[in-house]
Amino acid sequence: MRANSRPVSSNQHGIHEHLAEIVDRHASSEFRKPIAAVSEQAFQRAIAAWQAHGGELIIDAGCGVGLSTRRLATMFRESFVIGVDQSADRLQRDVHWPGLPPENFLTVRADLIDFWRLMLSEAIHPVRHYLLYPNPWPKKAHVGRRWHGHPVFPTIMGLGGLIECRSNWKTYVDEFAAAAMQLRGKPIATNELVVDPNSALSPFEEKYLASGHALWCCTINLRAGE
Repeated sequence: MRANSRPVSSNQHGIHEHLAEIVDRHASSEFRKPIAAVSEQAFQRAIAAWQAHGGELIIDAGCGVGLSTRRLATMFRESFVIGVDQSADRLQRDVHWPGLPPENFLTVRADLIDFWRLMLSEAIHPVRHYLLYPNPWPKKAHVGRRWHGHPVFPTIMGLGGLIECRSNWKTYVDEFAAAAMQLRGKPIATNELVVDPNSALSPFEEKYLASGHALWCCTINLRAGE
């Protein structure tokens, strides 16, 4: 793949100076945003499909066109992977897949904020949880739009499992790890990610690799008993 994606440019250098304050404020208050009916319907359909299939649950948060969801389903054939994205256009795009797609996945259109909160309210905890190349919102003033700066972040942590966040902007992953450590009290490392281009999980990962970007990752183990 040929690509010419620009590296993330930001007026922020290093972890945002108000991140700890933001995380603390969200952890100590209740998030009351109403849940949309379309998200509720998508949630019920996705959970019913998982329960009918069986196996451990994996969430692909912000799955885009769903290619990463299919690849995760191929990697973890004994599990069931739910890919969630708010864009109907992305989810409806034709995805090239050699042969028959795996049977252990479903993609649904829903607001992730709603979907996560519904999962927690129903005590549904994924064994693995992927946030692959979320919108970095790189402007300093937009820290509250990044997942770790959003009021839903305590919900993400409350879902548990093995959470993996990947980005081509190191600051995003550093902040995600710092926010998670603040809530969980465990040191969390940020690592440069070495990926074989033939094993890229998502189209963004393919594009960034082809553009020569460094990729970054943090993995947070919140599985019970570990």
